[in-house]
Amino acid sequence: MNNVGMTSRQTSPALARSLGLFDATMINVGIIVGSGIFLVPSSIASRLDSSLLNLTAWIIAGLFSLLGALTIAELGALFPEAGGMFVYLKEAYGPLWGFLYGWSLFLVIQTASIAAVAVAFASYFGYFVHLSSLKVKIVAVATILVLSLINYLGVRWGAWTQNVFTLAKVGALVVLLLLSFQSGSGKIANFNPLLPAAAAGSWIGSFGLALLAALWCYDGWIQACYVAGEIKDPERNLPLSMISSALIILVIYLSINFAYIFVLSVAGVARSELVAADMAKTFLGFHGAGLIALLVMLSTFGSDNGMILAGARVYYAMAKEKLFFQRAATVHPKFLTPSFALGFQAVWSCVLVFSGTYEQLFTYVIFVEFLFYGLCAAAVLVLRRKRAGLFRPYKTWGYPVVPILFILFTGLLLINTLWNNLRDAAIGTLLLLSGLPAYWFWRKKSGFKSDDETVLE
Repeated sequence: MNNVGMTSRQTSPALARSLGLFDATMINVGIIVGSGIFLVPSSIASRLDSSLLNLTAWIIAGLFSLLGALTIAELGALFPEAGGMFVYLKEAYGPLWGFLYGWSLFLVIQTASIAAVAVAFASYFGYFVHLSSLKVKIVAVATILVLSLINYLGVRWGAWTQNVFTLAKVGALVVLLLLSFQSGSGKIANFNPLLPAAAAGSWIGSFGLALLAALWCYDGWIQACYVAGEIKDPERNLPLSMISSALIILVIYLSINFAYIFVLSVAGVARSELVAADMAKTFLGFHGAGLIALLVMLSTFGSDNGMILAGARVYYAMAKEKLFFQRAATVHPKFLTPSFALGFQAVWSCVLVFSGTYEQLFTYVIFVEFLFYGLCAAAVLVLRRKRAGLFRPYKTWGYPVVPILFILFTGLLLINTLWNNLRDAAIGTLLLLSGLPAYWFWRKKSGFKSDDETVLE
C-alpha cells in the first residue's frame, strides 16, 4: 500500500498510511487506560491485604504485557498491514485460526468491551445529570455512534480525538498523583501490613485471581497492530509504539496504586467502591468526586474511541480474505476508512448495550483471549522456522527466552482459569466454536480457495 490511499492498480481506494509513532502509542495508551484503574484496585485489595502483594500483582501484570509487546511486535513488523493477530495467526496456523480470533473479536471481545466502556462513560455522565437506566443505555449508544462517525470521517480525525483525550487523562492522572503525595493526606504507615501474615498456601489462589483482574486493566497493548496498515514506517514505529506504551502503562498503574495505598491503606482501598473518588475526597473535599467523575469520562471516552478505530481494521482484513461480510472490505473513496466495518461494529456494540449481557459475555471470553495471546506468541517461534527467509526489521528482544516466558505465563493463567472458573472457560470455548459454521459458510461462498491462493494485500 502507498501513502495516497490507492492500490497499486489504482482500481479502488485503500487504507492510507497517515499515523505516526505518537499516534500509534496514544492508541494503545488511550485504550488501556479506561475505567479499570478506577474500579479494579478495590477488587484486588479485597483479595490481597498485603501492600507488597498488592503492588506485586500490578508489576507482574505489567511485565506480562511488556513480554507480550516485545514478542508480538516482531509479527507486527513482519506483516505491517491491517488486521493484527488475524493476520499473524493466519500466517502461522492457517486461515481457520485467524478467522476464529477475528470472529471472537467481533462477537464479544472488542464489541462487548466497546459496549461496557460506553456504559461506564454514560454512568459517570449521570453524576452530573440524573439518568435512568434506560437513559444510561441511550447515552452509551449515542457515544458509540458519535465516535464511529468521527472515525468514519477519517483516520486522522480518529487519531486526533485519541491524542487529545489520552493526553488529557494522562495529564489529569499526573495531577492526581502529585496532589496525593503533596497534600499531606497520606502516610507510610498505610502500607502496613507490608507482607502477608498467612502462609503462602492460603493466599496463592487469591493472588492468581487478583492477577487476572490486573491483567484485564492492562489489556489493549496489542491493538496498535490492528491499524498497522495505516502506520507510517510500520517496521520501526509499530514495535516502538507497542513497547513504549507497555512501559508507560506499567509506570502509570504502579504509581496510581501506590498513591491509593499511601492515602487510603490497603483496607481502605478494599472498602471503597470508587477508590479514586474516595482518595480525591481526602484532599479536595466534596468537589473531588466530581473531578474524578470527569476524569473517568475523559478516560472512557478516549478508550472507546481507540477500540472503535482499531477493531474495525480486523473485520476489514477478514473481509479482504473473504472471511467476513464483503461490504466490510470497502474503503470509503473520500475518507479512506473501512466505513462498513465501522458500521457493522457499531451496530453490534449497540445491540450488546441494550442486551445488558456485555459484561457477562466478556467474562466468558477472557479465557479465549489469553489462549490467542499464547498462540500468537508461539507464532513467532513457528514463523522463525516456517518463514525463515523473510526479512525481520525487528526481532524479539531476548529470543527465544522472552516468547517462551510469555507462553508459559499464559499457560499458567489458562490453567488457573480452568481450575477456578471452569464454567466461564467452557462457555467462552463454545462461543469461540460458534465461529466454525460461519467459517465454513464464508469458505464455501469464496470457493474454498487454498491457503496458497490467499494473498495478503
